[in-house]
Amino acid sequence: MKKTKLRAVIEKGKDGLYSIYIPDISGLFGTGETEDEAKENLNEAIDMSLEYIEETGQTADYAVLQGNYEIEYVYDLSGFFKTFDFFDISSFAKYIGINPSLMRRYKSGITKASQAQKSKIAEGIHSVAQQLSGAQF
Repeated sequence: MKKTKLRAVIEKGKDGLYSIYIPDISGLFGTGETEDEAKENLNEAIDMSLEYIEETGQTADYAVLQGNYEIEYVYDLSGFFKTFDFFDISSFAKYIGINPSLMRRYKSGITKASQAQKSKIAEGIHSVAQQLSGAQF
């Protein structure tokens, strides 16, 4: 049986707390001081939703949770750079060919990146990761 992929978006707020939500299921989210805590909290919310279905018979937005699913965690762009805050965002922007001022706005969440820009940023991150994995000392 094919698993349904549920996309869960990881964010990191200005207060330092993590939140994770599933855009396709309204009201289902987890929060925590760490990413792992937020994931645990999301799983608890899923368990409570399944209990609700059992008790009431009402599936509402939660029907997909009764099937075979897996959660795919993704970062929102701002949340990624807040989580991995060791990146020098201006240098990274120059490295991938994006205006540093625009990249800082993406990082802060002031401006939302287009899908093309997100792809360019993801490719840059993967390129850096590949280069770092080959580093030897």
